[in-house]
Amino acid sequence: MKHENWIIIRDTLLDDIRSGRLSAGDQLPTETQLAHRFRIGRHSVRRALETLARNGKISIEQGRGTFVADAPRLTYQVGKRTRLRRNLIPQGVEVTSQLVSACRVAAPDWVVKALHLNAGAQVTESQRITLANDLPVAFGCAYHCAERFPDFAARRDVLGSTTETYRSFGIDDYVRQHTSIFARAAKIAEAKTLKQHTDVPVLIVTAIDATPDGTPISTGRVIWSAGRVNFTMENEDG
Repeated sequence: MKHENWIIIRDTLLDDIRSGRLSAGDQLPTETQLAHRFRIGRHSVRRALETLARNGKISIEQGRGTFVADAPRLTYQVGKRTRLRRNLIPQGVEVTSQLVSACRVAAPDWVVKALHLNAGAQVTESQRITLANDLPVAFGCAYHCAERFPDFAARRDVLGSTTETYRSFGIDDYVRQHTSIFARAAKIAEAKTLKQHTDVPVLIVTAIDATPDGTPISTGRVIWSAGRVNFTMENEDG
């Protein structure tokens, strides 16, 4: 049975990606160029590209073009001591984090509850985006008590890691007190930030970190690309 034209294009491009003829970050030809190469209509080309984008193989960026985004799926281990860099760097991934904004705000109700604060307490809200090999994998907000950690975001940006920032405040160790994860459809703005197709879902991770004596020190919500990460739960008892 003869394959539909769009399937031939999809499989050819997928083979180019898997074989290394196309590498992550490479720009694909335009729809017109692909239509000319395969001698078929642009509708078939567009369907093939949409399918590859839904599977996380390419990134279609409005106004820039279409790029290969075939990165290995990361494994993120959630346990007593959950650390971003400790999770991802051993997998051969270069982890970078960019501060998007930082401000002092009245704590939302869910933050008041998570951090055991008084109603109306001030917190520092830090918005960051995390990249693995320059590809966005997550973004979200972290909240810290403004009285205890008045310049947390600024220190974090200078020191380069959350662990070192806590040490600068005299906290040598902290543990994950709570983690919740659920999946939903990505919003258009979220898909744009993560450079993924809108049909690829996202994972919403809410977490609370605390000192070893159980005192909460931070909470946050981070949106992860479901196509780029697997979460595993660590058994602390071995």
